[in-house]
Amino acid sequence: MKYSNMLFLSTMMVFIFLSGCGQNQVEDQATTAHSTFSESDSLAYLQKGKTIAAATFVTLAGKLKAAMKSGGVSNAVSYCNLTAYPLVDSLSKVHDATIRRTSLKVRNPKDAPTPQEHAVLKMYQHQADTGKPQMPFVTTLEGERIAFYAPIHINALCLQCHGKIGETLSEDNYAHIKELYPQDEATGYTDGELRGMWSISFQ
Repeated sequence: MKYSNMLFLSTMMVFIFLSGCGQNQVEDQATTAHSTFSESDSLAYLQKGKTIAAATFVTLAGKLKAAMKSGGVSNAVSYCNLTAYPLVDSLSKVHDATIRRTSLKVRNPKDAPTPQEHAVLKMYQHQADTGKPQMPFVTTLEGERIAFYAPIHINALCLQCHGKIGETLSEDNYAHIKELYPQDEATGYTDGELRGMWSISFQ
């Protein structure tokens, strides 16, 4: 069996292992994906998803660094609040895809995971907790849409907005974050920790 198929099957086995509310639906989708996906389709969409995620990350990171350089963390947080969504929407149109970033601990309620995304996030978190690698993969969704998922990990720059309060995230900066995001849950991370994932879907 070729590596791409082995990766796909091993990922889906973790879905089954993490069975729970709504998990049967994920398992059914995984079965459908395996039966309708050719290996070439899987590899093509996997590469396309990686390319879009990388391009989106570079664009967002560049804008964020510029905002932070000109006005510190508070300016960067304000930038995210006002312009990150329009920027990602414009990139979605460029790539003819729906680009999302989601997490089990969201800052903006708009980023809350769908049931499908929640199952994938739980899978990634289980892999992280047990020391296993979290790999990108593709599957099918309802309406013959194709979904790409890939983990997002925290780096040192992210900790200034998502780290431990009073340590890597100052209390003053966190107060500003709470003004903009009263329901914020996205703090307490350490360098290299799983933050969330890319969720990119194609028609």
